[in-house]
Amino acid sequence: MASARRPHLCLGLRRRAVGARDNHRGWPLPQAGASWPLGGGALQALTPSPGHDTLPADCPYPVSHCSKGGDMVRTYRLGVIGFAHMHVNHLLDQFAKLPNVEWVACADTVPAVPSRSSLPGTRLFNLKRAQEVTGIPKVYEDYREMLEKERFDAIIFCPENARHGEVAEAVAEKGIHMLTEKPMAASLSEALRMARAVRANGVALMVNWPTTWSPAIRAMKRLIEEGVIGEVWEVKWRNGASMGPLSYSDPQPSDAEKGAEWWHQAAQGGGALLDYCCYGACLARWFIGERAVAAVGMRANLRSHYGDADDNAVITVRFPSALAVLEATWTTWNSGVPTGPIVYGSRWTLVTDQKVVEVY
Repeated sequence: MASARRPHLCLGLRRRAVGARDNHRGWPLPQAGASWPLGGGALQALTPSPGHDTLPADCPYPVSHCSKGGDMVRTYRLGVIGFAHMHVNHLLDQFAKLPNVEWVACADTVPAVPSRSSLPGTRLFNLKRAQEVTGIPKVYEDYREMLEKERFDAIIFCPENARHGEVAEAVAEKGIHMLTEKPMAASLSEALRMARAVRANGVALMVNWPTTWSPAIRAMKRLIEEGVIGEVWEVKWRNGASMGPLSYSDPQPSDAEKGAEWWHQAAQGGGALLDYCCYGACLARWFIGERAVAAVGMRANLRSHYGDADDNAVITVRFPSALAVLEATWTTWNSGVPTGPIVYGSRWTLVTDQKVVEVY
């Protein structure tokens, strides 16, 4: 008879805000998601933390106003470009909690196919929410016109994945720092386009990876670094149960409404591979600590024929001393078993459900 599955060690983790520190000054980053600066450390400390409640004398950023005590405190003028990705809502909510943020204006990108729905998660819903909930006062039809007419310290942009390069380049050329949502881009060439733009203009680009804010994920990284499980030789990632990005509203959108959204359009960077395999790619690189040397993948549209983007995908990645298996799905009602990430080491194995980390 098989023995019962019992972990050697179980770490219960309560949900809490997890801080990160920028590598320029050590000031706290806003609690919007894990992000790493490509072009410098300028997008840091939208609000001072205890011990950093005034700006240092050599701070390179201009001061917008003074506090009651006369100390200089920075106010940041923020704007938004693109409401295609519903994660924009969470980013705006997090920045809206900060006391020194001034919302200036926003603009959506023009979709290749007009939206047919305004249900939660759609771009029409997201844009309306930015006005009514976040309170962004101005809405432009053209984001380039907005960049010409308004003054910003930073831009949050969440357009279609395939348009990240275009938007980042336009923002960088105006000397504005920026934050975007994962994945960084829909292709390597577009990601390199973004990197060149921010470096050429001396601005910061930050990419939000929500999983890396997870206390469970951070606990896994700590256990790996402490050598608890020995040498990592494989990382497995599969997103949890999901029926696609627009499947959680009530009422449900029709197939025609789903097909009109960029998520289900391959040319716009839609599909499950870019939506979910990117998480595993990020975590595998972080956990293993090496650059990948080879990868092979397969994707398919199995159940979502109202669009031409994939709804399931698998990538197998070779690192110098390890493997990674990355799976993405938009057609799974119930995952049945823990989907991880799961990290196999030479001594022990780590498994998490994003709430608890178990060591076997």
